[in-house]
Amino acid sequence: MLLGLPEALPKLVEAKFASALSSKSLIFSHTELAVIRTTTGVPFQLRYCPALARKPKPKEDHNAPTKKPDPFDNPPAELWIADVPANNPTHLLVLNKYPVIAEHFILATKLNKQQTHLLEQDDLEAAYACLKAWRDAKDNGKERRLFAFFNSGDHSGASQAHRHIQFLPVESMAKEQEQQGWKPLVDAIEASDSTGTSGFRTLPSLPFAHLGLQLPTEPTGKQLHKSYRDLLDAASHKVRDYIAKQPGTLELHSELHPSEGHSSPISYNLAMTTSALVICPRKQGGDMLRRGDGSEVGNVELNGTILAGTLMVKAEEEWELLKQEPLKLDALLEAVGIPQNVSGSSVDGNKL
Repeated sequence: MLLGLPEALPKLVEAKFASALSSKSLIFSHTELAVIRTTTGVPFQLRYCPALARKPKPKEDHNAPTKKPDPFDNPPAELWIADVPANNPTHLLVLNKYPVIAEHFILATKLNKQQTHLLEQDDLEAAYACLKAWRDAKDNGKERRLFAFFNSGDHSGASQAHRHIQFLPVESMAKEQEQQGWKPLVDAIEASDSTGTSGFRTLPSLPFAHLGLQLPTEPTGKQLHKSYRDLLDAASHKVRDYIAKQPGTLELHSELHPSEGHSSPISYNLAMTTSALVICPRKQGGDMLRRGDGSEVGNVELNGTILAGTLMVKAEEEWELLKQEPLKLDALLEAVGIPQNVSGSSVDGNKL
């Protein structure tokens, strides 16, 4: 798919972000950063954003409509970037109104399609076209990169029902941590030589199940869609296998969704770069972080940025605890995903 943009995608996003920030059409929350590691040494970027904890909640109005506003239905001009492709557009590009990473933008369907439904070929084609357009618009000869992610299902960290794929500039994510060993987790999964009999790439040192596929150079829409469906089928099988081997551990309704029509049977996160697709089946949207005595600190939520190797907390005690105790990170990652070791969980999140 050719996007048909009037100028390079990074320039459009950069200009729109600067304008929206200046006019206060978006709220950019700065974060403190640290690199923490699992007990096996996998680096994760930890972001601390106390501003989100102080974000005012809207006053309850019993006379107001109960339907949640759709931010992608005729978005404000201050946030709208472009309709794509230029001829007969099927999608639109819009800035995230509450970013914690600069130039965070979104690809949404023009029609209000469901986030829980399976991605269609044109969704993947449009997402890949954005990734490619960003990469090809070099910055003084240096290649740029985007990380794309898709959250689907009640336990994926999804917050909007209108189908959308999100993009984060890797350079904005890594700006302050290039010397601390962090890089997008999707890259390490793609580079792994562990494939097993399935042919899917995995990183055995991660505590949650995931599956990756390397994409061909310049993949067709059909190739993208087949790779996505193969990954989703394999991830669904992992969830069913876990439930079968852990009777009584999980409630079926919390892991498997009715797959009527075009709905996905599981909650999952999908990550995409120009060279790889990675999927992570989910069983919880977040988990409670606990002190050594078992008392509660706070609930930490994770979305598709888990596959970038990044997570965010809003409270200082959560921030300090995760920096000091790597086992807490292991427990959190295993609690929200399907454990790699299906026959027996390596970390009991309820005991940490």
